[in-house]
Formats: sequence, structure tokens, C-alpha cells
Amino acid sequence: LFPFSPIFLVPARSQQCPSGTYTEDGECCASCPPGFGVAVPCGRTNTQCEPCAENQTFSAVSSALEPCRPCTPCAPSQPLAQPCTATHDTLCAPRCARGHFRPPAGNGTGPGRPCQPCRLCHEGYGAVRPCAPTQDAECQPCPQGFYSEERSAEAPCLPCQPSCGPGEVMIRACSRLSNTLCMGESRGERGRARRASVSPSILKRAEGDPQKEPRQRQPAPGASAAPTASAASSEFMLPPPEDTGKDIIPVYCSILAAVVVGLLAYVAFKCWHTCRQKQQLAKARAGELGTAPEGEKLHSDSGVFLDTHSLQEPHQHGKAPRPEGRPYGALPPQRQEEVERLLETGGPGGDWRSLAARLGYGDEAIGTFARGQAPARTLLAAWAATEGATLEALCLALAAVGRQDVAERLAGPGDASSVV
Repeated sequence: LFPFSPIFLVPARSQQCPSGTYTEDGECCASCPPGFGVAVPCGRTNTQCEPCAENQTFSAVSSALEPCRPCTPCAPSQPLAQPCTATHDTLCAPRCARGHFRPPAGNGTGPGRPCQPCRLCHEGYGAVRPCAPTQDAECQPCPQGFYSEERSAEAPCLPCQPSCGPGEVMIRACSRLSNTLCMGESRGERGRARRASVSPSILKRAEGDPQKEPRQRQPAPGASAAPTASAASSEFMLPPPEDTGKDIIPVYCSILAAVVVGLLAYVAFKCWHTCRQKQQLAKARAGELGTAPEGEKLHSDSGVFLDTHSLQEPHQHGKAPRPEGRPYGALPPQRQEEVERLLETGGPGGDWRSLAARLGYGDEAIGTFARGQAPARTLLAAWAATEGATLEALCLALAAVGRQDVAERLAGPGDASSVV
């Protein structure tokens, strides 16, 4: 008899599971196809997949474990050969972008280091070895008879123009920084310049004009090579002067002259008008106020210039006829000043304005009196120059406006009762 030994039975798994992984229940895990990544790994449940985002993530294999991977970005100086998709990663070009180069690795093998910007040869320097995909530019100073007036990683030094053509004069000789500059002797040519290239310091491109591509230039054969007489040169026409700017100057001058003449004419007219008014006022004063000394006082003491003729009209068409009696101008100056002071200070009946209205003056004339320093004096002086300006008439007007106190001071101690 053979000894009894235990036998453990293990359930056999199918060999047909593509993913090679199983769930806890022994079910074959599903694989996510390319373009899809694992969202929930296979375990207690089966695999759950999700699509990869365009230009962000990708999945190039079919797997039950791998999620979507982020796309690889290219370096700023490295061109893009193929963008990232859901099934393929970004493909960067092996060559660097224009103006950049990729230095080789230290041992000369391998993909090399990242792209780097090329060296720029400054003005007066030319590129002996232009920038290439795997090497930097090499610069050297331009030799005698050659020039370079731009910064470039590829342009070499150019041969100078040997001399100016017939009928032209040399404005500037050739140097390392610029070519020979020639200009026609005739003034009618408006500065036609002939040169291989124009220096930016002499002739500046107008702002906003598109920059033209430089012409294909013949590189210098070497430092020891001399320029040939048959070196190609191009002609550059100087931009004509701004005729519009010159034509507009006379227009501005004409406008300015017209403005000045207009101002002078206005000032002359105002002066003539003022002189004419003064002459008319002087004639009116000489003709109408010649016999009234208080009329002169109206203009000298009060500081207000009045058209006495117009101020006399309201009184001439007044309500009362001319009474017989002593004229107001015969009153002593001290008594006149006292009456004027009482009228300006006011009283129970009214002030000088009430008296002016009673004497026949309108609002416009009263406003003219009020603009002076002594309106009561101005009123009485203007009224005294009119016909019928007597003390009796003034006392009656004062009594009518309720200023009996002023009438008593005007008439005097002996005449007050008779006036009332």
C-alpha cells in the first residue's frame, strides 16, 4: 500500500486572457485600447477606461493598468514636427528653429544638448562661418574695402563701392560700418543717392513701412582678398522731401496774418467807437450843461458818466408844469451836501430812489444813478440841469414822497411853513 498524501486542487485559469490580469473573482480584466487610459484599475471590479484628452494626454498601448500619460512639450527653440494626439506623443523636429543651433554632445555621439540661439555679428563684423543647425556663427571684423551695417548670424562682409559715377560727388567714404555714399551734382535730382546699401543712421526707414528682405549678397573671399572693380552695386533712390510740408507752411502763414490783421482791425474799430462816443458826450455837455455848474459836478464827483440829454427827457415830459421860484443850483453847497446826505441815509418816507421816481426818472436812469459813489448827488445834479429845477418843485416832490424833514432842511427855517 502506498502512503496516503493530501492533494490540493487549484482551479485552472484560462490561458486565453489577453491582459494577463484577473479580478478577485477570477474574471479576466479588460484592456483599454490605444487612445484610452485606465480610470479605475482592475481589482474587485473589472477595468474602467476613459478617453485621453487631445493635445494634453495620450495612450499608445493597449493595457489594463496604464492610464493616459501627459504629452511631452518641445523646447521653445525646437520646431514641432507632429502635434500630440490621443494615440501618439508629441514629435519634436531634430533640427532647431531658424536662428538656433544644437551643440553636439561632449563625446560627439547622442542627440546633443538643447537648442541655443546663434551668435549675432554686430555692425562692422561679418559672419565668416554662418550659423548652422549643429554649429554657432563665427564673426570677424570686416577688412579694408568691405563693410557690414546690420546685425546678422549669416550675412558676411560686403565689398564697398569703389568710386562714384559720372556727375556724382562722394558724400561719405566707405568704412567698416557703411558703404560709399554718392549724390548727384544737379540740384533738380532731389538728392539721388547711389550706393550698395544705405546706413540707418543717415537714411531712416519711415515708421510703419514693412522691412524688405535683404538682397542676396556675395560673401567676401577672405581677409586678404581685395575688392574688385566689377563688384555689383545697387542703386537706392533717396526718398523725396516732404513737399506737402513745404506747401502747407504758406497756408499757415496766411492764416496767422489774417488773424493778426483781424485783431488789429477790431482794436482800431473799438478805439474809433470809443473816441466817437467821447466826442458826442463832450458836445452834449458843452451844448446842454454849459450854464449848469452842477452838471460838471455830476461827471467829476460821482464817477458816473451820464447821457444828460436822455435823463432830461423824463422830467421834460413830467407830470407838473414848471413852477416859478429859485433854481436849485443857487442853493449853498453846504445845504446841498446836507440834503444829499439825508436822502442817501433814508427816512420814514423813502430815500433818493423814491425822489427820482417822483421827479420822473425811470428804472434805467435810477440804475445808472445807483452805480455812482454818491447817487443822491448824481440825481440832484442831473435834475438841476433840467428846465424847471427850482427849490419849490423839489420841496413839493419831497413832501409827496414823505420826506418832510428834507424839505424843511432844504427850504430853511423861514421857508418851511410856506412850502408845506
